[in-house]
Amino acid sequence: QVQLVESGGGSVQTGGSLRLSCAASGYIASMYCMGWFRQAPGKEREGVAAMTSTGGSWYWADSVKGRFTISQDNAKNTLYLQMNGLKPEDTGIYYCAAHPIPSPWSPCYDQNTQYYYWGQGTQVTVSS
Repeated sequence: QVQLVESGGGSVQTGGSLRLSCAASGYIASMYCMGWFRQAPGKEREGVAAMTSTGGSWYWADSVKGRFTISQDNAKNTLYLQMNGLKPEDTGIYYCAAHPIPSPWSPCYDQNTQYYYWGQGTQVTVSS
């Protein structure tokens, strides 16, 4: 059984940094996408960034490009999201999600419905 557990959320002031972690247990697939989504109060969940198990990465939210960096440690089965220059609009619950992919060249898409496995989320609050 696959479990994704996020950690690293918290409260920071504008301009601060946080590093989110998503520890995966269980077998997802030989190749997979794992990504970060977030949901602000009263808004729909949006994709932030994702990586394939083979190292490809995508940043879907234009607002995070240049500020957020996604990375992974395959030995630890852990996905990270380094968030720098945080803004109040980054506030929300951040979720880790994963799904298998058929080939190492498969892209990761920001469609919630493609992701089989989800973590419980971690709260990020950025105050001005």
